[in-house]
Formats: sequence, structure tokens, C-alpha cells
Amino acid sequence: MFSYTMPIQTAFIMFLVLGFLLIIPWLIYCYRKYGYLSIWTSIIVYSFIFYMLSALFLVLLPLPSTRDTCAFQAPDTVYYSIIPFYFVWDIVHGSAVIWSQPATYIQIIKESAFLQAVFNFLLLLPLGVYIRYYFQERYYWKSALLIGFTTSLFFEVTQLTGIYGLYTCPYRIFDVDDLLLNSSGALFGFLIGPVILALFPSKKKVLAKKDKILRKDIVLPIPQLLAIFIDFLLVHISWEILTGFFLTDHLIEVIYKTLAFFVVFFVVPVFWKGKTIGTTVMRYRLIDKKKRYPAWPLLLKRFIALYIPWVIYQGLKAVSLINLDMESAFYYYHVWISLAAFFFMLILWLVLFCHILMVVLKKGKRLFYFDDVADVTPTKKQEI
Repeated sequence: MFSYTMPIQTAFIMFLVLGFLLIIPWLIYCYRKYGYLSIWTSIIVYSFIFYMLSALFLVLLPLPSTRDTCAFQAPDTVYYSIIPFYFVWDIVHGSAVIWSQPATYIQIIKESAFLQAVFNFLLLLPLGVYIRYYFQERYYWKSALLIGFTTSLFFEVTQLTGIYGLYTCPYRIFDVDDLLLNSSGALFGFLIGPVILALFPSKKKVLAKKDKILRKDIVLPIPQLLAIFIDFLLVHISWEILTGFFLTDHLIEVIYKTLAFFVVFFVVPVFWKGKTIGTTVMRYRLIDKKKRYPAWPLLLKRFIALYIPWVIYQGLKAVSLINLDMESAFYYYHVWISLAAFFFMLILWLVLFCHILMVVLKKGKRLFYFDDVADVTPTKKQEI
């Protein structure tokens, strides 16, 4: 039992790490493609990631304790089985069934050869269901069979090569019956897919909701936050690239990022008619109350509104970076100033968090403070 539970537990841990890393890319993809975050689509995609990790780890784990697996195997060890349907022979001749006594047939399901065959059949059955979800039509059954066979072949080759040379010899055999059972399971999953997928919203419903949102011209708060995040990230990455040419001094960092913020949040949208790099990625732009491209004073207000919280944070951070000796005459004042800076920073982040939460809950019916101050609104219309 451990050989099954341990790989699934490992897959779950890897899934948590990978799922966290993919949150931002997945949100960007969803809002670019659909205009909103489809919970059911997210569940399907994330469950697919967890399933594929589980399938891979069930095939590969547990790993040998040493790379030199040849040392524990006989020189004439055979690492492959190329006789089709040999599992049937194992089941028939390895069971305690007396064929003249039907009452003993139940013993088959207790045999390891039978259970192994069932496991191999079920291993890629969910893959067939996922394929049916994406291809929809039943005449893609050949594609499902091919994808199932290719996936199974990848598993078998990985085993045969000792995870592509990581181990000196294979620690599991290449079995043609595994290819047959895995591929059959994927095909069966594809055929019964509609029964299972009836529990989930169809892709047509997802696309219908997308059209509804586009007609209303609503830019939801999450893609707006993602656009801000992308622009901030570009500024940060550019600084990280240039740190090899500048001293990593906090003041120099603040000066550089101030200029970068000015370019990204003011200069670019002025010349790009209300679009920043982030808003372009998220497929929306900014307009004024008269549905025109915003004039530069409005964009300047927006930049200042975004810049002030950041520069306050940097100032408070600079205070915390000051190191004074306890014998210094200013040490007492520094402790209280640092404490006050910490609480001020805490209040600042709390206020921003509450504001963001209120806007998100309003689902686009309320503007973020930086757009409200600048009298601009987001729109999905690319031309005005």
C-alpha cells in the first residue's frame, strides 16, 4: 500500500508548490482568454496537473536508494517484456481459480497480476476524460488513443532508461502489456467522458459568459491588479538586471525605480494612448470620462497616486535599515521612530488591503483609488 500512497503524497506536495507558482500566469491567461476567472475551468486545469503528477510518480516512485542499480541485479537480468497480453497468462495460471467451479472465480480479483492489470488500465483513464473535455467531439477518439499511447510510451521509456541515465540500470521493466492497457484505459476514459463531464459546465457556457462580459465592457478588478503587478514587475526586473552596473545602495535603487515608474506609468501611457505594458497584456486601456484618450495631467495624477504609497514604504524601509550602536545618543529616538514607522507601514498596508478587497467585491462597479483620483476608467475597447 505504501508504494501507492507515497507517490500520491509526493505528488500532492509538488502540486502545492507548482500550483502556487502558476497562480499569476494562470490568472493572466484566464483574463486574457475569457475576460473572467472561470472557477470550474481552474478546477479542471489544476486537477489535471495533480493527476499527471500522481500518474508520473506512481510509475517512477519509490526511487532506488543508490544510482548503481546494476550492482543489485544479476548480469542476465531482462529489462523488457514484449509478449502482448502476457498478463492474461499470468492471471490464468497464477490464480487459485478452479475453472470448473464458478464459485472460485472471485479469487481472480485477489491476484496481484489481475490487480496490476487493473491499475495499468485505470492509470490513464482520467487522461481520456480530460482529452474529451478539450476535444469535445467523439470522432477525436484516434487522438485520444494516440495521446494515451504516447504518454504510456514516455513512462515505459523513462523506466527502461533508468530515468534517462540517472540510474545505471533500469529498476522497472519495459512491458508491452502496460502500453496496451494504458492506451486502452485512455480510450475508454475518452468514450465515457460525457457521463463524467455532465457534472461540469461545458466550454460553450464558459465562452457564452465571455461574450456577455465583453458586451458589457467591464474590466474586472483582478485583471487591473494584474496589470499593475506586471508593470511593477518590469520595473523590479530591470533593476535586478542593472544591479551589476550600479552599487546596490538603497538610495540609488529608489532613484532608479522612481524614474522607471515615471516612464512605465506616465510616459508610456501618454504616448500609447492610455495603455501601459501591463494593460496591454491584460487587453484593456484607460479612458477619461468623455470616452477619450486621457490627457497627460490625468495620467500624471494616476502615476502620483500609485507612486506615493510605494515611496512612503521605501522611506519607512530606509528608517529600519539604519543601524545605531546602543551607546549612541540617538539610539533611544531611533527605536521609537522605527516602532512608529513599523505601525505606520502596517496601517498603510491594512488600508490598501481593505480598499482592494472592497473594489474586488464590487466586481468592477467601483474604481481603484488611483483611477478615481485621475478620473480615468478602464475599457476593453482597443479603439475609440
